[in-house]
Formats: sequence, structure tokens, C-alpha cells
Amino acid sequence: MYLADRSAPEDAKTSADGSPVRGPAVASTVLALGSVSLITDVSSEMVTAVLPLYLVAGLGLSPLGFGALDGLYNGVSALVQLTGGHLADRIRNHKLIAGIGYGLSAVCKPLLLVAHSLGPVALILALERTGKGLRTAPRDALISLSTPPGSQGRAFGVHRAMDTTGALLGPLAAFFILSLTVDGYDAVFGVSACVAALGVVVLLLFVPSGAEPRPARPKSAAPPVPVPAPLEAASPKPDAVNLRDALGLLRLPRLRALAGCAALLGLTTVSDAFLYLLLQDRTGIGDRWFPLLPLGTAAVFLLLAVPAGALADRIGRRTVFLTGHALLLAGYGLLLWAPGLPALPYLVLALHGMFYAATDGVLPAAVAATVPAKLRATGIALVGTGQALSRFGCSLAFGAAWTVLGSGPALAAAAAGLCCCAAVAGFVLRPTAPDGATAAAPHPRSPRGNR
Repeated sequence: MYLADRSAPEDAKTSADGSPVRGPAVASTVLALGSVSLITDVSSEMVTAVLPLYLVAGLGLSPLGFGALDGLYNGVSALVQLTGGHLADRIRNHKLIAGIGYGLSAVCKPLLLVAHSLGPVALILALERTGKGLRTAPRDALISLSTPPGSQGRAFGVHRAMDTTGALLGPLAAFFILSLTVDGYDAVFGVSACVAALGVVVLLLFVPSGAEPRPARPKSAAPPVPVPAPLEAASPKPDAVNLRDALGLLRLPRLRALAGCAALLGLTTVSDAFLYLLLQDRTGIGDRWFPLLPLGTAAVFLLLAVPAGALADRIGRRTVFLTGHALLLAGYGLLLWAPGLPALPYLVLALHGMFYAATDGVLPAAVAATVPAKLRATGIALVGTGQALSRFGCSLAFGAAWTVLGSGPALAAAAAGLCCCAAVAGFVLRPTAPDGATAAAPHPRSPRGNR
């Protein structure tokens, strides 16, 4: 156990009387990216809210076919995420790669208006997921690089809360559009395209390019003396990031532990779309109300994202991350053993939202604490890729099990797997390394990273 260092940092600003002046709780870059994510998620979740019903009820897709399609576009996103992260680090322009990803996703939205069969829809969704994969790691790297190490969880929590505000508004918009229009699905896709374009405009106008800040000057240092321009020494150019540097991240034990555990838990994490279909199957919720199911998850996520991130900074990210999966396991249990409970939809959606609040921002915050700044996007992409590929496998396996065995046995298998995988992850991420290197649980005030 170590004493907490409560002294002010060397680069902290002070007032005229010598007392420390607190800076903004969250960097402006985080707020700008949060605004982009909010707008983009309104667009994305409008489509996501109606997509399972559109594919299964409208196009007649079986659970196995839907599982294959759901896994396909998540798998595409996973593979492209690694490329996006490495490119952003290599060219030193995270905003450019993120902007290409947001733009590609926006272009795909209006294409859904002219695709009314499974093949074209699958291709468009794969391209849309390609855009999501490109933007995710550079965006999270921008958040991390603009935030002090001890506040990473809070910063990601604020971003995820703003992102989830869009996830809350998107299904509401889809619900009202479906209620008021005749060709409801086409109207949802059209409005979604307009909103996605607005998100790209906000990114271009308000998100900074992501240049790395200069090192802080100690308080005792004298003010810099102006030097004539011809005599100024040129600042050294940072070394280029190559593929060998990126692959070298796999030699970091803490990053390997995080990536392995995230992938292992992803193998038993049923996708959101399947969870909502399970709720409808177990409770008989009408088709008209189906687009509102994501609202329960999003509302709880929105309320708890920032507190969960701050709690992870304080008590350890490992604890919060594993607790989130325990809450998801409780949701599985309710679906299995309490299908007749009147409050079942509310309880399951609340647990689902708590799961995301405890994991979605905490994982990249933990990764950011294990990799150097110049490889931040690549490190986040490595872990995210493994997790997404595992969820791709879960979608395929779950869809097949539902088709062959039924929803109950499929969910029971997922619950048993999640219980075992969480136990393994808890053992692997235990805080026993000599350097305090529980990758998911660094303590911001501890000089050695553990408690």
C-alpha cells in the first residue's frame, strides 16, 4: 500500500496568492469529439433501432442469417480498426483518419434508400462498419492525448455520456418517424443520412487537428528568451511509426493481458441486437415498441458513464470492468429464469446500460495507461480489434445455437461461458505484478500504479 501523492503537479497553474488554480475538468477536444459522436450516434442509432426488425420481419432473415450478418459487419469494423489506428499514428494526423471514417459512414446512410434486398444491404452495412472501424481508434487516441493520465476514465466517461445521448435520441427519432410516415424505413434512412452529414461538418469545424502539446515548463524555470528566427533551433521531428513499432506493442505484458481478457469476454457477450430480440421473444413486446428498447440501455449508460469512469480512476479499472460483466451476467440470468416478471424489460435494460457504463470507456482508459503516446491509437485498436472479432464469433455461434436449439439454450450457454471467462479475466488481471501492473486497474495518485 502506498501513500497518495496529494501535492500539486509541477505544471499546475497558480493564482497571485500562490494557491493552485484548477484547470477545466475535461479538455475542449473531448467536448468537441463528444458533440461529433452525439450527432453521429443519433444517425447510427436511428438505423440500428429498426435494423433487426427490418431484416428479420421485413426481409425474412432467420436468426442464423441475422447472426451471420451482425457478425460480418462487426468483424469488418474490427479488422479496419487496426488499420485506422496504425495509419493515424503513422501519419501523425488522428483527425484526418477519424474524418475519413465519419465521412464514409455518412455516405453509406442514403444508400440504404435504394437497397431492398439482403445482398446490397449487407454490402452497405459492411462499408458503414468500415467507416466506424477507421474512426474509433484515432478518436479515442485524441481523447487520451488531450487528457492527463489520472483523469482518463473521467474523460472517456464524459465522451461516452455524450455519445450515449445520441444513442438515446436516435431510437426516439426512429420511433416517431415510423409512427408518422407510411414508408417508415425509408424515411428513417433518409433522415439518418442528413444527421450523419451534420456530424462530419462539426468534426471539420470544431475538432482540433490533435497536435501533441509541448512538455510543461517547471515553475522554477526562467521565462524563455526570444531568439531571432534564423537562430532558432528547429524542433526535432518525432520518429516515424512503422509496422515493427506497432507489432512491438504485443511484447508489453500488460497490453497482452488486457487484449486477451477483452477478447475472451467478447466471446460470450451477446450483441445488442440479439439482446433486444431476446427481450421481444421472452416477453412478447410488440413490433411498434421494439425501436424503443435501446432507450433503456442508453438512458442508464448516459446517467452512469461519467460516475463509472471517475470511480474507475479512483478504485481501479479492473474492478469496475469486471463488475460490468457481472451485471451483464445478471441480465442473462433474468432473461433465463424470470421471463414472466412484469418488470423484466426494465431490469434487463438497466443492467445492460450499467454493463456499458462500467466497460465501454474504462477499457480504452486502461489501454491508454499501458502504451506510449506515439502508439496510442495503435494500442487502442489492437485491443478493440480482438474484442470485436470475438464478438463476431459470438454472433455467429449465438445465431446458430438459437436456430438449432432455441433462444433459451443459446442464452444459457452464453451465460455459462461468461461466468467462466469472467473468472479467468479476474485471475489474469489480478494486481500482483511487481511494478503494480494490473493493466486495467492503475491508480492515478499512486507513484507505482497500484494500491
